[in-house]
Amino acid sequence: MPVIDTFQFAHPFLAPSTVSFRVEWDATGPPEQLGSGNAVPATDPASFLGTFAPARSTGQFSGAELGFSFVSKRGASTDLGYAQIGTERNGIFLS
Repeated sequence: MPVIDTFQFAHPFLAPSTVSFRVEWDATGPPEQLGSGNAVPATDPASFLGTFAPARSTGQFSGAELGFSFVSKRGASTDLGYAQIGTERNGIFLS
């Protein structure tokens, strides 16, 4: 994906850059229904409906600009962290 690196916010120097990322999620447990939908006020944090399952994710990331590039370790994962996969509806989509 082409991006512009400005090195700092609103800096006049612009460097054409690219970033690439690939992330895969695999559910590791059963999905769970969460949220209260329209049963609570729209300002309530539970004002959504969703189905979520614990997951494991793996990813690869890279980026490049003039004179600099990086590549993540192949197969970086959430094994020492946390991942979740699911769908959610909120706001006007609850109607």
